[in-house]
Amino acid sequence: MLAGSGDPWSVPGNGPHQSGALRAGDVVDPIATPGIVSGMELRGGDSQSMDTSAVAVEPKLYRWEKNTEWPLAGAAVIFLAIYSVQVIAQPDKATDTVLEIFTGVVWALFLVDYLVRFKLATDRKRWFVRHLLDLAVVALPFLRPLRLLRLLVLFGALQKAVGWAVRGKVIIYTAFSVTLLIYVASLAILETERFEPDSKITTFGDAVWWSITTVTTVGYGDLSPVSGTGRAIAVLLMIGGISLVGVVTASLASWIIQRVAEEDAANRAATSAEIDALRADMQQRIDSLTDELRRLNGRAHLDQGPVSRPHPR
Repeated sequence: MLAGSGDPWSVPGNGPHQSGALRAGDVVDPIATPGIVSGMELRGGDSQSMDTSAVAVEPKLYRWEKNTEWPLAGAAVIFLAIYSVQVIAQPDKATDTVLEIFTGVVWALFLVDYLVRFKLATDRKRWFVRHLLDLAVVALPFLRPLRLLRLLVLFGALQKAVGWAVRGKVIIYTAFSVTLLIYVASLAILETERFEPDSKITTFGDAVWWSITTVTTVGYGDLSPVSGTGRAIAVLLMIGGISLVGVVTASLASWIIQRVAEEDAANRAATSAEIDALRADMQQRIDSLTDELRRLNGRAHLDQGPVSRPHPR
């Protein structure tokens, strides 16, 4: 669950809503529920019904989240560009100060979004408890040592907005998520490890190579973080990679099951149609034979003529 995400990682049937009922304070994201993936496409009927449920439960909050998805995604892209310049280019102090000011302005947008969503929530106490991570990733990064947490909001905003744009395209969505995850992790590990003693991750190329080997759980061992923060980033990256592999595997399995079910339904329909056609043909033949027998019987009676009866004496 990330800022601006409306608890996108909740899956229907899990957690406090196993019965499927929605309560005040809940907002359902129709995109980020992996259990609804079907045949490389999300089932439109399910997502539409969840859209309707979300509007019915929290109409104002739902409209706000829908209207701010792309603006927040744009703000996240600006932040990513600024952060990339700070980490890769290492600008001088004056330029870095200007970039920090722009970062603060962009970050204020996420803070405003959090406050507005809190105000629009029907059950604010419940919404606050369910969005504690949102509060943490919005508030804590203002502390310099914890500013890497801003990347969580960045990833969440882009993932949600692009997820809506490519809804149903599991391959595109996964490729985008993997690329974004590797790039963000590379920036984070480079900033953390560049000036650490005994660290071998000192260039962006090293950081990208390390991120690729880590997200795929290969881990050649030629590069590894030496700081506690770097190792924490590694753990999160490995979890993210495993999760993405799980999503792809589940999507492919769902696609195969759907294709088999569709083929089975098509075969049943074809078999039923063939049986109906055969039955109609047999009935037509039976009717033809019946008519022919009647015609022959009638002709036989005509050929025999009237039957003579003996006269009484």
